[in-house]
Amino acid sequence: MSMNKVPEIKLIALDMDGTLLNDDHIVPDRVRQAIHEAQAKGIHVVLSTGRSLPACEEFAKDLKLTSYLITGNGSEIWHTSGELVERNLIKTALIDMLFKLKHEHGADHWAASVDRVWKNDMPDDLFSKEWLKFGFQIEDDTVRQTLFDVLSKHDELEVTNSSLTNIEVNAAGVNKAVALAKLCSKLHCEMENTLAIGDSLNDMAMIKEAGVGVAMGNAQDALKKEADWVSSSNNEDGVAKAIYRFAIKPMS
Repeated sequence: MSMNKVPEIKLIALDMDGTLLNDDHIVPDRVRQAIHEAQAKGIHVVLSTGRSLPACEEFAKDLKLTSYLITGNGSEIWHTSGELVERNLIKTALIDMLFKLKHEHGADHWAASVDRVWKNDMPDDLFSKEWLKFGFQIEDDTVRQTLFDVLSKHDELEVTNSSLTNIEVNAAGVNKAVALAKLCSKLHCEMENTLAIGDSLNDMAMIKEAGVGVAMGNAQDALKKEADWVSSSNNEDGVAKAIYRFAIKPMS
């Protein structure tokens, strides 16, 4: 994207942790105001998060969002009315493999089935559930990087992170950018008319493919390198600054 010519923004996709939310896990007042002004202008504001629906729907209600929610890194798309639009499962055999790797590497884990999130716990019969996502929490940098590299070579997996100490795994082809493109076709806008804002590797695909991709000031370096613009941090109203700059008062 040429920074001299900003496309008209019709859809804003916001990551939550480290982006929309500050380190106290609340939406700052200035960010709230920017979202309100964007919606008043007719712009769709979409939460695009690694979180599952129960962990983000209260924020959507509180912000009076009226569009869609991309959850589980794109494993599900919901309308804010509560309607499930799309679901992309990961094979249970892959969840079984990932759970075994968790034990091999002594990692903590969480996993999202369609009905709940499991934290360092799993059902007795993995095959009794339908699965959306698996996550590892690994403090040791070497162990984490080794596992990340191994998983990244698996052609049935989409491997990212949502912080510097975790690994997030979805089915191959499931990411926030693919979900965003689907919403664009539903809402009759082009990807070039989207503003995507994030801070971690699970935001990379949408940052690269959106019309305007913004990395937060606290974003991982790899994301900053790919972004069209780097804003201030999630504790310094970074989302509000990006919304005002590109969606509400864009440069001519």
